[in-house]
Amino acid sequence: MTDDHLPRRFQIDLPADRAQGVFADFARVWHTPNVFVMDYVALTQPPAQVEDPDGTRAVAVPGQIVSRIRIPPEQVFELAKALTQQLEAWEQETGRKPPEKPLFGGHSAP
Repeated sequence: MTDDHLPRRFQIDLPADRAQGVFADFARVWHTPNVFVMDYVALTQPPAQVEDPDGTRAVAVPGQIVSRIRIPPEQVFELAKALTQQLEAWEQETGRKPPEKPLFGGHSAP
């Protein structure tokens, strides 16, 4: 007889040294055929104008990955659903909506 018919009860431990969490300014999401990766990035210095050797000017935004999370594709659907539910609850609780102007000008991180 298998346990497939029994309900799952997760018993998840949060180690004390991780309870505070890590601050990130933004996340970058990418994937391979078998895994989705979320890199959480903290800015390390203020943005500054730079000029490439070819003369192209840009604004450099220095950052460091503070956490990388890898999940199987099957979990992405559950994560998207949970994020949507939590965002809706947050909007109702705070009365806030997403900003009209994206933090980084609407361009995705490289």
